[in-house]
Amino acid sequence: MKTNKQSISASSLNLKDQLISINRVTKVVKGGKNLSFAALVVIGDESGHVGFGTGKAKEVPNAIKKAVEAAKKNLIKVRLIDGTLPHEIIGRYGAGRVLLKPAKEGTGVIAGGAVRAVLQSLGVHNVRTKILGSNNPHNVIRATFDGLLRMKDPNEVARLRGKQVDELL
Repeated sequence: MKTNKQSISASSLNLKDQLISINRVTKVVKGGKNLSFAALVVIGDESGHVGFGTGKAKEVPNAIKKAVEAAKKNLIKVRLIDGTLPHEIIGRYGAGRVLLKPAKEGTGVIAGGAVRAVLQSLGVHNVRTKILGSNNPHNVIRATFDGLLRMKDPNEVARLRGKQVDELL
């Protein structure tokens, strides 16, 4: 997967975390079953920075703490235009696909499940989305991030085409 991530310092951002899912995981061993918990967390500052992470531990709070630490290492920056996305895109990961469409002011966040958590943590206020294919939270989040990472900056597109930004919109 091609990424255009820059290393972002998580300590300088005011990050809020959102728990997406907790799974109880059992490993069968010679002496019986070992129980542990896997957590999936999304963090963001609601102004263009968002990340996700997974953590696994014997206790739920420890799993969440590990997931938050992993999410801080996985932060990305996305350019937003007036509280929405620059253009329509489909993110793909495994069998999961997510359609992300910009929306007019006043539409709100029309998204379900894990996509809503990612977009709210990102700071998007007007967007329409549709989960296509798998609705497994891990695949949906990764597909959403794939779409966000492949977003093109309108200023860069205008420069490459030799036009002004308002000519594109």
